[in-house]
Amino acid sequence: MAGKSWQTWLVPHVAGDPWLANPPLYYWLAALCGQLFQWLLPWHDAARLATTLLGAGFLITLSTSVRHLAGLSAALIAPLLAIGTLGLLIPIHDAQPAMVGVFGFSLALLGLIQWQKTTLGGGLLFGAGVGVSFLGTGLDAALLSIVAGLLTLLHPAWRQRGSLIAVLAAIAVALVLILPWPWLLNERAPVLFGRWWAIEKSSIVPQAGFTHAHFKLLMWASWPLLPLAAWQVWLERRRLWLPQMALPLMASLVSLWIFFLGSPRPTSLLPALVPLGMLAAMGAGRLRRGAANAFDWFGMVTFSLMNTLIWLGAIALLTGTPAKIAKNFTKPAPGFIAHTPLIIIVLAILVTLGWLVFTLRLRRSPWRAATRWSIGWATVWLLITALWLPWIDYGKSYRLVSADFSQRLGKNPGCIARRNLGLAQRASLDYFNGIRTTSGDNAKNCRYLITQATPQAEKSLPNWKLLLETSRPGDKSERLRLYRRN
Repeated sequence: MAGKSWQTWLVPHVAGDPWLANPPLYYWLAALCGQLFQWLLPWHDAARLATTLLGAGFLITLSTSVRHLAGLSAALIAPLLAIGTLGLLIPIHDAQPAMVGVFGFSLALLGLIQWQKTTLGGGLLFGAGVGVSFLGTGLDAALLSIVAGLLTLLHPAWRQRGSLIAVLAAIAVALVLILPWPWLLNERAPVLFGRWWAIEKSSIVPQAGFTHAHFKLLMWASWPLLPLAAWQVWLERRRLWLPQMALPLMASLVSLWIFFLGSPRPTSLLPALVPLGMLAAMGAGRLRRGAANAFDWFGMVTFSLMNTLIWLGAIALLTGTPAKIAKNFTKPAPGFIAHTPLIIIVLAILVTLGWLVFTLRLRRSPWRAATRWSIGWATVWLLITALWLPWIDYGKSYRLVSADFSQRLGKNPGCIARRNLGLAQRASLDYFNGIRTTSGDNAKNCRYLITQATPQAEKSLPNWKLLLETSRPGDKSERLRLYRRN
């Protein structure tokens, strides 16, 4: 999408092939960030700032929603609980289009909350949330907000004199945001529109239903929001129909119901974390002393151990001591040479000391356990980013694989066919060295072929000569092979 042709902006492409799994809003924002900030960061890192912007928007809307529901104290703790939620740790830092859906749903819920005070303003916000959800994640995300809104309108607090005008305003804003892109896609590329629409229709078809995999995913990915939200519901069990409880509770039930109807994927659970975060923020300050102390103690022990292990690993990477720990790092990433700039080490030390001082000096309060938990996770993430990220990137990246292929292919290799080559591999080959592959009828006369297979798979192929077999450092399960036609 960094190109200037309308095709790549209307439909994002991966290594030259149309990408229709999501509508393009996230990719538009990522491409814009990449172009604006490539002077400061590598283009791919600058593009990830799109997630930073969406995450910040989500945290702000979440905090604003909770402030209207439960006051300032709960509003301050809500973003901290969100950044400490296990299911959000990676999506809120990664190049993840699902974060558009999270932000859109949080915007829609904020609109419903504002609806009680200013119906027109609430309707406009709700419509914007529906439109953003659709443009970022698709039909399923938009329907989630719509169903939550329809259920909310059953409550007397939302059936006010100006509600009809608010509903019409919400519909108008949503349609203005939703309709232009599909219309343009159908006008310019009707075949792609048909493929995209088929994907969207399949996304709202219920799958197998609730399974054990759903339960396991919910239990770890929603920690600590789910138990805190359940505690708040229990405390308010006689007042669940009050507006400040009814809205987040209904939204939680709807989003969890939709999650259970679909496949058990972490991204499918993300929208449910928005209303659960509201309930959790309301209940975090009402824990009994024993439960709060247990949560606090668990967090202290967990993060003390994790920070110690991160530093032990960093020392082993840099010095080779302790030898056993260093071996655990060199085995999955052979050939990696650690070099951490002094300024990064100093910053990591300051972060660790800051966490320690903050943790020990934090005054006793109803919010202390939740605050320590969230700050602990932030510290762990910063330390891993500062001290381990080069090692992680070395073992996970296809940069070296792409360089190997580029060296053997030379300049202007012509048509390159592919077989069983995954999306990540295709995107990496194109991004790092401009190697684009093709398949189907277009690949019949290609001179070269790149395949992805297991080490045990047969290397010889009829009418093809093996030129190169390579893999990521330490990868024992995957082999990428380059062939030339005989």
